Amino acid sequence: QVQLVESGGGLVQAGGSLRLSCAASGRTFSSYAMGWFRQAPGKEREFVAAISWSGGRTYYLDSVEGRFTISRDNAKNTVYLQMNSLKPEDTAVYYCAADDDFHTIVVVTTRVRYWGKGTLVTVSS
Repeated sequence: QVQLVESGGGLVQAGGSLRLSCAASGRTFSSYAMGWFRQAPGKEREFVAAISWSGGRTYYLDSVEGRFTISRDNAKNTVYLQMNSLKPEDTAVYYCAADDDFHTIVVVTTRVRYWGKGTLVTVSS
């Protein structure tokens, strides 16, 4: 069992930056692929970024490529999402996710095993 707790959300002006963190419980954190998703008001949840268990492979939503960076520190059981050049359309609740399989996080998101409760990011224009 893995429990995920996100932090770092808040209000920021367009063009600004935020860093989200996701702290995971459990000794097997380093064996899980991790991801970030987001859900804007009135919209479905969408994939944002994923990172493999070793950190050697990452994948991003096209609209955040080059602006967002996912990383992990397995010694601290934490995954991060550095968000730069934020836009109002990035406003959403951001969720951390974990699964045994990197492919599941990127493609078969409905089967992702573990989810955090989310942290709100609001980008003002």
